[in-house]
Amino acid sequence: MRLFVILSLLSAILFSDNITLTKTQANYIAQKVWQNEGAGKDKYLIWWNKGEDFASLGIGHFIWFPKGHTERFREVFPMVVAFMQKRGVQMPAWLTPETDFPWQTKEAFFQAKKAKTKQYMELFTFLKKTFHYQAAFMAERLSQALPQMLKSIEDKKKKETIKRRFYEVMHNKDGSVNERGLYVLLDYTNFKGEGTLKSERYKGQGWGLLQVLWHMDDKEANKQKAFALSASQMLSRRIKNSPPERSEERWRKGWNVRLDTYWK
Repeated sequence: MRLFVILSLLSAILFSDNITLTKTQANYIAQKVWQNEGAGKDKYLIWWNKGEDFASLGIGHFIWFPKGHTERFREVFPMVVAFMQKRGVQMPAWLTPETDFPWQTKEAFFQAKKAKTKQYMELFTFLKKTFHYQAAFMAERLSQALPQMLKSIEDKKKKETIKRRFYEVMHNKDGSVNERGLYVLLDYTNFKGEGTLKSERYKGQGWGLLQVLWHMDDKEANKQKAFALSASQMLSRRIKNSPPERSEERWRKGWNVRLDTYWK
């Protein structure tokens, strides 16, 4: 399935009063995002990165904290579970939106992963079977991103700028949906968040969708390119501001490769 067809399906999701998505359609979307996040490999479906205090799960590498975490980032996996719970999705009996990540340390997690314990396999199987629901969750999250960003802004002029640039990235000049632009917004929101959570900042500076839109160059005619260039700047700023022990420089190359898909 070509990218423009996949994004056309997303367009129907985001701009319909009744958000509906067939399993087949959602699976197409899931594979695109999963390739970005985990190279489409099962071993990355449940993962714990070096230098991080949390695990990353599913096609969107949704953050899930163990009990007593110290990270500042938005915990998204419980939101995914709540989304599925409302839709009656069958899941492991022990899994609820209030459940902490089952393994307290990275070492304990990888031991369970290697041993393929019952709890690990139940979680893995659940994630493997629900790609389409995970994709639907990401579409819903994007549909809520703009109102969430605008609510966090007090300055009227800034509100107008963020709203204008959001739609410029997503639409062509004639008002029709720009399919690549829709992909850009969905992927980046899943990738680095809305940018509204104050704790998701280093030295008071964020790197989410809000910050990228605010720092776009209006002189650049290609709005997806303008977004990608701004995102690269915001992520470079994040790396510069990040605590040394996180070693975030190691992510730069991969992040920029991902941003290149936004316009090249």
